[in-house]
Amino acid sequence: MQAGNFNYRRVADLPSAIPVFPLPAALLLPGARMPLNIFEPRYLQMVDQAMAGDRIIGMIQPSFDGAERGDGEPELVNVGCMGRVTSLTETGDGRYMIALQGVCRFRVVDELAVKTPFRQCRVAPFGADLEEDRSGADVDRPALLRTFRAYLEANELDADWNSVSRAENAMLVNALSMMAPYGPAEKQALLEAPDLKARADTLIALTEMALARDNEDFGSSLQ
Repeated sequence: MQAGNFNYRRVADLPSAIPVFPLPAALLLPGARMPLNIFEPRYLQMVDQAMAGDRIIGMIQPSFDGAERGDGEPELVNVGCMGRVTSLTETGDGRYMIALQGVCRFRVVDELAVKTPFRQCRVAPFGADLEEDRSGADVDRPALLRTFRAYLEANELDADWNSVSRAENAMLVNALSMMAPYGPAEKQALLEAPDLKARADTLIALTEMALARDNEDFGSSLQ
């Protein structure tokens, strides 16, 4: 997996403990790019530490049930995605604008007791994410495009279809998954899909359910 200037070839190339950034409904996928606006002091410090080291930050969601630790911080879901900081801009008003490029997913082994204001976890990387996902050839591209176009039209949203039509399957599936306006549970289902084809099938199913729900709501409003 190439991310910025570094090629991650094996699990040994990845850190076993990483800083984590809990963010609801935020989805980072291997090979995809996520822009972030960093302004909280603890996360500014997290970025500084990452830049001084291996540049890896783990994106992960808070637990869906609202469970909290003893200190009031939210519990975390089990699976997140490591990203490498590939660009950083200082804004002049105390913020960082960064871009994370997804490297591979990870499972949380345990959370570390640390003195830093940001959280850190020991993780087990999904080593298969570092290899080429050959299931992309099996993605039902016409169904994916047809379903997502219907969703955009139903919600009066626009997309650059020229760019969409030129994107290869992996980029298309991951970009649509990340931009889809779904909730935390749906985003987690997309993250945890075992391969690209499964992710595309999950995205189609979620979008079809959203369309059906919208149609039911519209029908109810007419009664």
